[in-house]
Amino acid sequence: MDSECARPGLPIAGRLNSVRDWFKGRLFWKLLLALWVSMLLSIGAAIAYLRSTGQADMPPPDMASVGLLPMVPLVSGMLAMLVASVAVAWYLSGPLRHLRRGLNRVAQGDFDIRVAPLAHGRRDELTELAEDFDRMAGQLQQLTQARQILLHDISHELRSPLARMQAAIGLMRQDATLTPAMVDRIERESQRLDALIEELLTLHRLEAAPETWAVETEDVLDLLHAVAEDANFEARAASREVRIDAPGEFVASVRGELLHRAFENVIRNAVKHTAPGTVVDVQARPGEGGRGLVVSVADRGPGVPEDSLALIFEPFTRLEASAAARGVGLGLAIALRAIKLHGGSINAAPRVGGGLVVTMRLSGP
Repeated sequence: MDSECARPGLPIAGRLNSVRDWFKGRLFWKLLLALWVSMLLSIGAAIAYLRSTGQADMPPPDMASVGLLPMVPLVSGMLAMLVASVAVAWYLSGPLRHLRRGLNRVAQGDFDIRVAPLAHGRRDELTELAEDFDRMAGQLQQLTQARQILLHDISHELRSPLARMQAAIGLMRQDATLTPAMVDRIERESQRLDALIEELLTLHRLEAAPETWAVETEDVLDLLHAVAEDANFEARAASREVRIDAPGEFVASVRGELLHRAFENVIRNAVKHTAPGTVVDVQARPGEGGRGLVVSVADRGPGVPEDSLALIFEPFTRLEASAAARGVGLGLAIALRAIKLHGGSINAAPRVGGGLVVTMRLSGP
């Protein structure tokens, strides 16, 4: 039942409708009938036992009776059983009606509904079910809000390069001498749009259809070395360097393309933010107890505030300290989902001496 039914100021008609709904429930009547019949059967069994053993006494002739039972005790007993049955049936079926109304509200898009507070202090399995429902409603509310924010961010990210392309086209029409520069600008923005759409599709596949990524048996460290080598080649052009320390091997059944994308996004992000003339250190070591793999990527960039460390793994998150760096803020979000899909975890922490350390943990093969 929604919270409106518990308000003292509810009109009398609303209260009557609420009471009527209580008695319309099929479970209520089933419980009531089952309890009442069980009590009647108990009385019948007691009478049958007394008669079979010859211990039943006939009531006085002037007393109204039904068989061996006096009428007044019989009627009062049946009424008492009915009242007790109604109370028990009401008590057991009430929370289910709360859940039903809560589900109807959720189906209508109202994720603010909570039914556990209507339990009024009772503690049983039905209350636990109500608490599970509230958790589900809260998660749906968070997912819906995240989706709305994501759609807003996507529209903003798509609109920005399109606006710059339109501006470039307008300048070309005004001054033909600007055509070569504007064509280059349009090409860069189209590449930026293409990269954004590709990352959005990757993110969507990770969340909606992760099974579409093929599982292969690969040496994860070979994969990491290949990514670090390519990143180092590009980093040298910007007076940076990628140094890797990952001895041995780690053969496992993984989604190779996806894991490659995760390593590449983390390492490229470090190269993008590390200061010129510095080194991005990539290390890989066995996990605790010799099981699994721990990969760390450390840069010498501006770092991230403590209260923003978890935010960098959310889509379209770009901190002010890195505003100058190009990107749409999807790389680390994809890495997070890719590592989680492999049963691992990823987190970021400040680096001693300045910078950021991103640590990826993979479970054993």
